[in-house]
Amino acid sequence: MNPRRKSRLSLVLFVVIGIAVALGLVMYALRSNIDLFYTPSEVISGKNGDAQTKPEVGQRIRVGGMVVEGSVKRDPKSLKVQFDVNDIGPAITVEYEGILPDLFREGQGIVAQGVLAEPRLLQATEVLAKHDENYVPPELGEQMKKMHQPMGVSEADLKGESERDRNEKTMQEGRQ
Repeated sequence: MNPRRKSRLSLVLFVVIGIAVALGLVMYALRSNIDLFYTPSEVISGKNGDAQTKPEVGQRIRVGGMVVEGSVKRDPKSLKVQFDVNDIGPAITVEYEGILPDLFREGQGIVAQGVLAEPRLLQATEVLAKHDENYVPPELGEQMKKMHQPMGVSEADLKGESERDRNEKTMQEGRQ
């Protein structure tokens, strides 16, 4: 092999190895920062009832649902709070130490991010309160329709129609 060909081959090989290493580092960084979103029912029984899709103990996840009425327990000596979150199925317990958002209250939608310490216990590092208690994710809305348990949400709310939209529609129909 002549020297020119050898230098080209080594350059191409060096570039390919460099790209492979960079791609590997990017994939590793993304893998360690991805927090998958689950509902409380999916944490307990897996996505679509498939037990293989259940999150593992020690895995970082996000859990979204409604704070169960009467489940909030505060430690009077610290900022520790424990509460239950559910969707249409069983609830999981969330433990959090810190100041909760102003919009946090029982019956309110929240998203908690943290580590699954036990199959039904999330140790949260962050708790976010949803702004509109009438918002229902599309998947949850479909499940609620199937279960015939609207949980205080009207059919129009599930379709994304607000009370203001309904009032405007009624006024337009009245003008005609």
